[in-house]
Parts: sequence; C-alpha cells; structure tokens
Amino acid sequence: MIHKDSNLSLETSERYKRNGLLAGITAFCLWGVFPLYFILVREVSSVEVLLHRVIWAVPIAAAIIHFRRQWSEIKDAFKDKITLGYLCASAIFIAGNWLVYIAAVQQEQIFQASLGYYINPLFFALAGVVVMGEKLRGVQSLAFVLAAIGVIVLTVSGGEFPAIALFLGTSFAIYGVIRKKVMIGAIAGLLVEHVILLPLAVIWLLYLMVAGKADFGSGGIVVNATLIAAGPISVVPLMFFVVGTQRLNLSTIGIIQFIGPTLMFLIGVLQGEELTIPRIICFGCIWVAVILFCCDSWLTVRRR
Repeated sequence: MIHKDSNLSLETSERYKRNGLLAGITAFCLWGVFPLYFILVREVSSVEVLLHRVIWAVPIAAAIIHFRRQWSEIKDAFKDKITLGYLCASAIFIAGNWLVYIAAVQQEQIFQASLGYYINPLFFALAGVVVMGEKLRGVQSLAFVLAAIGVIVLTVSGGEFPAIALFLGTSFAIYGVIRKKVMIGAIAGLLVEHVILLPLAVIWLLYLMVAGKADFGSGGIVVNATLIAAGPISVVPLMFFVVGTQRLNLSTIGIIQFIGPTLMFLIGVLQGEELTIPRIICFGCIWVAVILFCCDSWLTVRRR
C-alpha cells in the first residue's frame, strides 16, 4: 500500500513538473512570435500600439486577479508607499522597454531585438554585481568578454552599434532588479503597473483620436480588433510564465527562455533582414557566451 502511494506521489510530481515545462515553453514561444503581431500593426505608430497594450491589458489582468481572489494584494500595494514607488519605477522601465521593442520590430530591426533578449541573462548577472555586490565566476567573466567582443565587432566592422539591443537588455534587467525588491505576485504587480500607466495612456490616446492622428476608431473594425488584442496578447504569455516558474527550477527556466529570442531571430531571417558577416560573428559570440553562462549556472545549482 505504501509502495502504491509512493508511486502515485511520484507520478503526480512528474506530471506537475511536465505541465510546468509545457507552460514555460508555451510562454516563451508566444513571446518569440510577438514580432508577427507588431509586423501586423506596422502601419500604426509604435506609441499608439503601446497605449493599446497598456489600456487593454488592464481588464484582462483584473479578471485574472478577480478569479484568483487577489484583490487584497492590490490594495496592500497601493497602501504601501515604498511598494507603490518601486512599481511606479518598474512601470516606467517596462513601458520604455516595450516602446523600443515595438519600434524595433516595426522598423525591421528584429535582429537587434533578438540580440537584446539573448544578452538579457548577462545583464541580470551584471546587475547582481553592481546592485547586490555579487562576484562573477571565471566562466561568467569569460561569457561577458565574448559578449563584449561580439558587440565591438558589430560596431567596428559592421558599422552598427547595437543600441536597441543594449537598451532592451539594460532596461529589462533594471526592471527585474526593481521587481525583486517588491513582495508582490507577477500578475498583481503587472496590474498595478498598468493601472499606474493607464491614466496617461487613456489621455494620450484620446488626444490622438481628437487630433485625427490615431488609427483606432478610424481604421475599421479589423484594425480596432487587432489593437484591442494587444491586451490579451500581452497578458496570456505571462500567465503561462507564472505557472512555469512555480513548477520549474530556475536553471530550467534559464535554458528555455532562449526559445523566445531564437524564434525572433528566425522571424528576422524570414523577414529578409540582412545577415552580414559582422552580425554572424556578433551572434556567434553571444550564443557561445550564453551557452557558457547557462552551463556554469546549471553546474553551480547541481553542486549546491
């Protein structure tokens, strides 16, 4: 009888992890094909797309919070001035990250967007050194050197300083550091950030509509529906991500997160972005750096 219970418990645990892995992969696959949506709304300004992403994500996130009965967490966040201050800062950084990402895709700079999310783990580690006083291990230092070589080659030989990639990596790392300082759930924090941005987004969109500069309301039903879809498109991947992070260890999340930028890279290729020699060298250096970084992290976790 004990043996059967043990097998049942093991089977339940394996199913729990398997569903978590499926959820994590789904999240990063959805994030990876995000460029297709922004290509679809290429004729709409990146600012207006961002406004719709903020506005229509609020009711979706609110519905999730209501379903999970987490309104007390939202109330606590608005009552605590320190928490609210951190979330105001994180809202600014994530909005800036989104705006640059949307503009990059619309301006056929998908390679740079992909590169930005490839180097994201390196920026998180760098943030740990600068903010948390952590020390880099030998392999991690080598990964940074390789990444730097890739950026230098692209800048000098390719004449293309990867400003977009560096901004995306830096802004998201800062966003991550800020969110680590706040004791709030992912969806709850997301809703508070969007509520903070909501008044400005609504006022800005109304101004664009009154001035006749908005595509929403004047572009037809299809355009309107596509822009409204920015809300669920933003929130749904995060739901899967939350499930994945709850059920998987961080080393697994660290590995599967590269599904996203890899899909972005492939979309860039399919969109006909020129894959020059300097770009190939840059991506090659970044890929090797990321592999070294992930292997080192995985081995460290295994030893612990």
